[in-house]
Amino acid sequence: MADFHLRPIQFVDTPVGLPDGSVARLAGGMLWFAAYEVTERGARRNVPVAEVATLGERAATLHARIVAPRPALTLGERTLRFDQPQVMGILNATPDSFSDGGQHGDDPAAIAAAGVDMATQGAALIDVGGESTRPGATAVWEGDEIARVVPVVERLGRSGTLVSIDTRKAAVIEAALGAGARIVNDVSALLWDERALEVVAKAGCPVVLMHSPDPDQGGHGAGRYGNVVTEVFDWLEARIDGVVAGGIDRSRVIVDPGIGFGKSLADNLALINGLAIFHGLGCPILLGASRKRMIGALDNEAPVAARLGGSIALAVKGVEAGVQLLRVHDVAETVQAIRVWRGLRDRALVS
Repeated sequence: MADFHLRPIQFVDTPVGLPDGSVARLAGGMLWFAAYEVTERGARRNVPVAEVATLGERAATLHARIVAPRPALTLGERTLRFDQPQVMGILNATPDSFSDGGQHGDDPAAIAAAGVDMATQGAALIDVGGESTRPGATAVWEGDEIARVVPVVERLGRSGTLVSIDTRKAAVIEAALGAGARIVNDVSALLWDERALEVVAKAGCPVVLMHSPDPDQGGHGAGRYGNVVTEVFDWLEARIDGVVAGGIDRSRVIVDPGIGFGKSLADNLALINGLAIFHGLGCPILLGASRKRMIGALDNEAPVAARLGGSIALAVKGVEAGVQLLRVHDVAETVQAIRVWRGLRDRALVS
C-alpha cells in the first residue's frame, strides 16, 4: 500500500468569490475545502488544493475519489442520497446489546413499530440486528438470529421503510434480503463468514465494510497502531479491492472506520479528528459512535443512558467532516442537530 495519504483541511463557508481552482467540493456534498494535509513516509505537510496535480499519480487518484459525487442508491422504491448527511437508526432485536438490548421486548411487531417511529422521526434507513457486537457478547446461532430479525424486517419492508441488516452471517444475510432488507452492514467486512462475500455479490446489494483489527474473531481484539488513521485507511482500501475482486461493484460499498472496535480512546479520538481522510476511498462514509464507551471515558464514566450529549457532539463532528451516514440510537435528536447544521450551511453558502 502506498505510504501517501490526503486529508481535506481548511474548510471554507462558501466558494463564492474565491479564485477558480482554489477550493474543491467534498464528495459532491455541502462542504468545500482549500487544502490537503499530505502524509508521506511519516511526515506531514499542508498543500493547497490548486497544487495537488503536482504531487503525482497517487495524489491524483485520491483527489479524484475525494471530489467525486457519491451516487444515490436506488433500492426498490426508496432512494438513499449521499449529497447530504443521513441518519441510520439502530434497531436491536436482541436481549443483550450494550445500549438498548431488550428495550422493545421480543415481540417483532413492537420492535418493527419502534423502527417505523424512527423513520417517522427522520431516519433514512433502519439497521436491524439480531446479535450483539459488544465486547464479550455471546455468539448467537444463525437460526436464532434469523428468527429474531426476519419478522422485523418483513414488517418494516411492508411499511415502506428502508432496511439494512446488521450481521456477519451469510445465512442471515440471505434470509434478511429475502425478507426485504436492501443493505448489508457487516462489522467483519465480509471476513467472518467465508460465504458472505459470495452471497452479497450475487445479491448485488450495497454493503457496509467496517474496520476492526480481528474481524474473523469478533472485532474487539487489541489493535496496536503506529498511525491509526492511515492504517485503518489502508486496511479499508485493501478490503475494498478484495470485495471488488469478489464481484461487488465499488459503487455499492460504504465504509466504516469502526469506532470502538479494537481501538483505544486515543485511537478513537484520532479517527474522529481524521475522518475526512476516508473520502479518499471514494465511497460513502458511515460513522457509528452513538453512545460508545469513548463518551463515558471523556465524561466521568457516564453510563450508556447518559451519553446523548456526547453522541450529538460526535455526530456533528462527523457531519462537519463530510460523513454521509450516521448510525445512531437517538434519531429525533440527531436529525434535529443535522437540520440545524444544514440551515447554517445553506446560509453560509449564499452569504
